[in-house]
Amino acid sequence: MKFLLKTLLLLMSLNMFSQEDIKSNYDKKEVYIPMRDGVKLYTAIYTPKDISKDKKYPMLMQRTCYSIAPYGEENFKKSLGPSSFLEEDKYIFIYQDVRGRYMSEGLFTNMTPQVEHKTKKDVDESTDTYDTVDWLVKNIKNNNGKVGQYGTSYPGFYTAVGTIANHPALVASSPQAPISDFFFDDFHHNGAFVMGYFRTFPVFGVQKTKAEKDGWYMSQFIRPTSKDGSIFFNELGTVKEATDKYYKDNFFMQEIVDHPSYDSFWQSRNLLPHLKNINHAVMTVGGWFDAEDLAGPLNIYKTIEKTSPKAKNTIVMGPFSHGAWARETGKHFHNDIYFGDSIATFYQKNIEFKFFNHYLKSNSKNAVALPEAYMFDTGKKVWNEFTNWPPKESSKLNFYLNSNGQLEKEKSKNNSYSEYYSDPNNPVPSSINYGEYNGFTPRNYMSEDQRFALNRPDVITFTTDYLTAEMTLAGEIMAKLKIASSSTDADFIVKLIDIYPADEPQNADKPEVLYANYHQMVRSEVMPARFRNSFEKPEALTPNQTTEVNFRLQDVLHTFKKGHKIQIQVQSTWYPMIAVNPQKFLDNQYLAKKEDYTKSFIKIFNDSHIEVEVLK
Repeated sequence: MKFLLKTLLLLMSLNMFSQEDIKSNYDKKEVYIPMRDGVKLYTAIYTPKDISKDKKYPMLMQRTCYSIAPYGEENFKKSLGPSSFLEEDKYIFIYQDVRGRYMSEGLFTNMTPQVEHKTKKDVDESTDTYDTVDWLVKNIKNNNGKVGQYGTSYPGFYTAVGTIANHPALVASSPQAPISDFFFDDFHHNGAFVMGYFRTFPVFGVQKTKAEKDGWYMSQFIRPTSKDGSIFFNELGTVKEATDKYYKDNFFMQEIVDHPSYDSFWQSRNLLPHLKNINHAVMTVGGWFDAEDLAGPLNIYKTIEKTSPKAKNTIVMGPFSHGAWARETGKHFHNDIYFGDSIATFYQKNIEFKFFNHYLKSNSKNAVALPEAYMFDTGKKVWNEFTNWPPKESSKLNFYLNSNGQLEKEKSKNNSYSEYYSDPNNPVPSSINYGEYNGFTPRNYMSEDQRFALNRPDVITFTTDYLTAEMTLAGEIMAKLKIASSSTDADFIVKLIDIYPADEPQNADKPEVLYANYHQMVRSEVMPARFRNSFEKPEALTPNQTTEVNFRLQDVLHTFKKGHKIQIQVQSTWYPMIAVNPQKFLDNQYLAKKEDYTKSFIKIFNDSHIEVEVLK
């Protein structure tokens, strides 16, 4: 009861400004802002009523493809900005529909390619950001000349690409869960198609024909027919069958099918090569359990760190799913795992608010008093501060996948191997949370108990003894596999797992969950063997020939506690999260038919290993 009261009071405090308060404290105006090519972008402007020559305010902007509703100058949002702390501190809040979306003019393009050598008429998302900022500074009275921008998920991409606008008034950017490259994040993982996002395609693959205040694509959504979403995916068939049935006219799905490899189409949509010469403050935010955009925040931060020495560059990674840092839940769980109380509030008040307040209302020439990397240890369940990421204090360590099922620091002296049988017709499930399959995208699988995958003939495990001392993995992870397959193609999925002790106590908030011997997934990734040497030029496997398949899992900060075990699971199917690899090499894997599905025997040799970074 005390906790419920505490949570209620907390949630009330986080929403001190009601919609009526916003109306009482802000004026709203809607305008079309012209871009350099003549296209006009629809923009809502919320201005504090007490703004004056003697009381000027900075601007905080979000550009989005997801609507700036409610439309109409008499209709106000229920909240402004990324948190109530900023809303109450008062800024001029700007919301804009990007090109081709809702009330804005133009044609929508997913991950708009950047124009490297711009003329006065060339446009992309960075020029639209520049032109918007320039108009705002010149046309909104009594602004203080400073602009910040933020956004989560796709708006995070618009924020990230906006960092290279380099308008002198743009002094602070916070890309949150940003996409950086669609071939490695969000809709693909290392080029493997994320089938778990199949229901989302109407949002991204249907063009509007006129100004729209409502979702013109809504009629194309695939509605659930059962609470058990696995039924839909089990009956969906191949990618080709699914596309032909649901998305023949969906331009984004057709682009994916037409571009199965990392060709110029995808390369032009890679934001990372363009993140250069950024000269303002950037705080990139992500969640360790973000099933949609985990690669983006890490890659954007690391790229800016290398290419833009003048940028005040920081990164924040918390124990969050996609965008969960924007919502306070009191006790913070991801799936079954409890990480502490009021973690979103801590981030909003002590990190995000501090960042924008400093750069937009104080001296933006000096760095804010925040660490370079504010990272949450998902094992110890505490925030850590680092002067760089990955930490320079970390050292590399190899864990070898020995054929006796042991995960060991020493390489085996024999040349043996482990073997499993992979059948595309009977794939390993990516989750047993069947209700979540009905959602837009998967969320909970990233920390889910993996005991359901044990003892399957198509999953092999490698496990340490009980740890006699804690071990903190901090930084990057590389899977370096030596494999042989009886077929000409295969996916390789590697999962890093924290096994709890047999006497792990129960959690009163989750009485239905058995925590004793819980196999918590810490990190996972997939790699199609076809891309082992080149993402641009896929190659078939030679049956039964030994070859290397090396790939990166995303970073971690996780302490494996004393008395726990570390486990690696390896498999070749992971459905419906990842589309089934037919295990027969085809020029275009998306055109596979059921008769192409090939059963395989797959060997993992003893010198295969997982390279981790261990914090000293």
